[in-house]
Amino acid sequence: MTRRTLDAVDRQIVARLSEDARVSNRQIAADLGVTEGTVRARVKRMEEERQIRITAVTNIDRFRHGALAYIWIEVERSHQVEAVAQALASINELGFVGEMLGRSDLLVITMVRSNEHLAEFVHQRISGIPGVRRTESTLGVNFVKHDYRMARIVS
Repeated sequence: MTRRTLDAVDRQIVARLSEDARVSNRQIAADLGVTEGTVRARVKRMEEERQIRITAVTNIDRFRHGALAYIWIEVERSHQVEAVAQALASINELGFVGEMLGRSDLLVITMVRSNEHLAEFVHQRISGIPGVRRTESTLGVNFVKHDYRMARIVS
């Protein structure tokens, strides 16, 4: 499947959907001065080409009994990073797994109920993965800004 690059209209559609994914194709078309069919076809193409995914996002500011946990992971050998990352990606509770540059090789993010829950999760689910040398965890306690549209399409 050949992927097209996003043109100006595609980027405007994505920007509109990132503000409110429930906005109608008709409203987007009216805002952009194109037909509803144009919007529908472009959204369908971008979804099929996996350039966008329309989904609901949990508002972490509303969790009263949870904290966002950042778990920094160092692997034993650099050639193990990808295998450890794939093992981590298979853990349903992890919402983010990324290879990093800097003091840690990987970063994973999850929601936990407490410090005890975090310690149990790290010891039972992460530390035993072959190649994990050490972990360091931090908890987010007060989010001054959290843009739910964090993943943006850039040209």
